[in-house]
Amino acid sequence: MSRAVAALVFFVSIFSASLAQAQQSFWVQIEANATLREAEGAARSYARNIADVNGFRLGQNGWYAIALGPYSEAVATETLLELRQRGLLPGDAYVSDGAPYGSQFWPVGANALAAEPGAAPSPAAAETPVAEAQLEPEPEPEPELEPQQAPEESRAEALRSEQALDFDQRKELQVALQWEGFYTSLIDGAFGPGTRSAMSAWQDDNGFEVTGVLTTRQRALLLEGYYEVLDSMGLANITDVEAGIEITLPAAMVSFTRYEAPFAHYEGNEGVRVVLISQRGDRATLWGLYDILQTLEVVPPEGERSRRDSDFTIEGANDELISYTHATLVDGAVKGFMLIWPQGDTVTDPDTGEITRETDRRRAMVLDAMRSSFASTGDDVLDDNAGLDSATQSIDLISGLEIRRAEKARSGVYVSAEGAVLTTTEAVAGCSRITLDESYDATVAATDEALGIALLQPARQLAPMRVAELLGFEPRLQSELAVAGYSYGGRLSSPTLTYGTLADLRGLSGEDDIARLDIRAQDGDTGGPVLDQGGAMVGMLLAAPSDSGQVLPADVGFIAKSATLSAFLAANGVSATATEIQGALTPYDLSALAADITVLVSCWE
Repeated sequence: MSRAVAALVFFVSIFSASLAQAQQSFWVQIEANATLREAEGAARSYARNIADVNGFRLGQNGWYAIALGPYSEAVATETLLELRQRGLLPGDAYVSDGAPYGSQFWPVGANALAAEPGAAPSPAAAETPVAEAQLEPEPEPEPELEPQQAPEESRAEALRSEQALDFDQRKELQVALQWEGFYTSLIDGAFGPGTRSAMSAWQDDNGFEVTGVLTTRQRALLLEGYYEVLDSMGLANITDVEAGIEITLPAAMVSFTRYEAPFAHYEGNEGVRVVLISQRGDRATLWGLYDILQTLEVVPPEGERSRRDSDFTIEGANDELISYTHATLVDGAVKGFMLIWPQGDTVTDPDTGEITRETDRRRAMVLDAMRSSFASTGDDVLDDNAGLDSATQSIDLISGLEIRRAEKARSGVYVSAEGAVLTTTEAVAGCSRITLDESYDATVAATDEALGIALLQPARQLAPMRVAELLGFEPRLQSELAVAGYSYGGRLSSPTLTYGTLADLRGLSGEDDIARLDIRAQDGDTGGPVLDQGGAMVGMLLAAPSDSGQVLPADVGFIAKSATLSAFLAANGVSATATEIQGALTPYDLSALAADITVLVSCWE
């Protein structure tokens, strides 16, 4: 090589290096995120207020950077200072040369690393005060022109832009299509016939030409809708150290409120509630909790139940809410969670104000995340008295959760060894569900509307401790009798005995099938057995008449006589147990007998 040529090569290399240095791109790095989902959410959020927002993968470390650019070094520094002063950037944002930036994931299909350095972005600025003397009349605003939409890519162009997507981006599109209800196959990143069919369906549903290949703009629209819903939930992994539980929660919808052993409560303003369960115990504890939870308002009785030796699952739904409860034995304790979701859950678009019903999809995503992430962090559990004090304790609450109460609760009496029950028609009128002792479903087998009595059959055969023995003759006037009944609607675990006297062997109008008592009974007592001192059943307490327009004295009660009840039972296939014995039991023994034959009848609407 001649000296002239060598000099020329040296000059060109120096010039090229200077030109490269002059055109080097700099960036304002805003933040870095550990997951692609977090990074896309952050990019979307910043892009609402600032131009030139980009997202890049950071080398091979698995993190994702959000950056503004490309700029010259001077413009990048100026942009950083200005936007930080305006509160649009975090305090730890900095100028980067972009060396660690890898493939771009935001905006989809863009390649800002190859772009020339540009001018600073134009965020919405606070107006600079101007002296009134300098103000000039504002010109008439020109009519706004509709923004011109860039022409849609052809199918071939869409295929080429699609080829630039990496494996994670392709899976991400499948997840979004699945979320929208168009894709039902595996999330494998392979765009086969199933994915193409889903893309076609999405295009057709959104008014685009059906090609089976999403354009760059269509991919952005699909992901934007998906991540807006994700942002509304804010799924995040939390560790509750006190409860010893790690789980993913919808952090944008709920936050920790209190401990009330064995529960940790997480609540929000959208009606969504999460309850973590943490209690030291064994299988007996687990099974006991299974029974107790089903008495709560937030665990509707309609739904699937599954109980095994080491875990249980309870699902329930009504017109107001949907709940899912799971608990398991782990680390020497009972741990689990409950998700309570309101019916009619909606999402409001912040830009258009459009309200979308998202109950099933949002709840399904949250529940799936909770089930897959739930884990015990060790043998830590809530203390037995955690959060409990006199201010929060109530007979209607279990650790801060309201107990489900029946619309009305009355009494009944077992009259057969298979669990048939006599009660009043008033006790079961208008009920969508009837239970015995709040545990066993029952149905109305027969009624006598004129007399006001009803026969109930349990949904499955029961084995009561004892059945009533109906007295075969009428007791003497003025004899002392006792009504066994749930006077306080089941708030007490056993029936109460209320004593009175037999005032008349007939009704007020001379009816032969009823008798009158002088007694002060409660509504909850109606349907209960009326017993003599020996424990024989002389009748059943009827509901106070309500259709006569009369208000009777408080100490007047009416009973259906034992002979009348025997005839009613026989007519409906039940052979009553009869007795001719009049004895005398101690109050303790009479109370024990009453507890065995009297049953709580609950009416649920």
